[in-house]
Amino acid sequence: MNDRSRKTHQPGKKKGGNWKEIGLGVKDQLNYDHVQVVSAGIAFYFFLALFPAIAALVSIYGLFTSPGEVQQQMSQLTTQLPQQAHEMISGILQRLAQQPESTLGWSLVISILISLYSAKKGTSALFEGINIAYNERDGRGFIIKNAVQLLFTLGVIVTGIIAIALVAGFPALVGKLGLPSGLQSVISWGRWLLLGLIIMFSIGLIYRVAPDRNTPKSRWVSPGAVIATVLWIVASVLFSWFVNNFGNYDKTYGSFAAVIILILWFYINAYIIILGAEINSVMENPTRKERPTSSSS
Repeated sequence: MNDRSRKTHQPGKKKGGNWKEIGLGVKDQLNYDHVQVVSAGIAFYFFLALFPAIAALVSIYGLFTSPGEVQQQMSQLTTQLPQQAHEMISGILQRLAQQPESTLGWSLVISILISLYSAKKGTSALFEGINIAYNERDGRGFIIKNAVQLLFTLGVIVTGIIAIALVAGFPALVGKLGLPSGLQSVISWGRWLLLGLIIMFSIGLIYRVAPDRNTPKSRWVSPGAVIATVLWIVASVLFSWFVNNFGNYDKTYGSFAAVIILILWFYINAYIIILGAEINSVMENPTRKERPTSSSS
């Protein structure tokens, strides 16, 4: 732990100031920390990490089911994305699913390790952005920092598998149980609530693990995590609706439309996650003015 870490407080409790002052503080910090630029950088690395992460996910999930089944279920999960982005990811899944199972088996360990390391670039960029939001410099050693990032990347992939199971696999299982239609509807809506809780828990975990700081002894669900989760869901739905109904990305960017849309979607996600961290940071330290400059550790 670096010695620049300030004493932290429970993010659920305001150290000072009212909600208006906190809102103004967050606005100032978004500008001061150049969150737009930071989010753009994270979005770029997220995009680079996307395809290795999908390869790792298919390889791991393929241990429990066929590659074709993985493709079908993941395609259902990505239907909430804009059409161009959905088609792009579906094409990648189709190519992975068409590989011979023997190839997938022999190369499984190497593929997973390489994919995890490549996907870690996105995690590393996100961790850096969260440290900026919390006004910290990551002083953890090379081995510890990379181990934490690799474990977190693996956790994201496992969370993706759980999300696929909830969105695509769970309805089929419920249908086979022969439950009354009313109960099936309740369960169907309940899985989305559960998915939202998983997302909120995951974001809360990011806020605890990413910054190199004295982690406050607080509840896992911080105000920033709750706000970020709600904004993430709303923004994803609205962005998909806008692109599918009003966006003319195909005419503007041609064959690059899917790439641009995915990067924009990653940018929105990164901005929202850092926004949540900024909210927590300002609520813990509403008088924060500047980032520490000392490099000692």
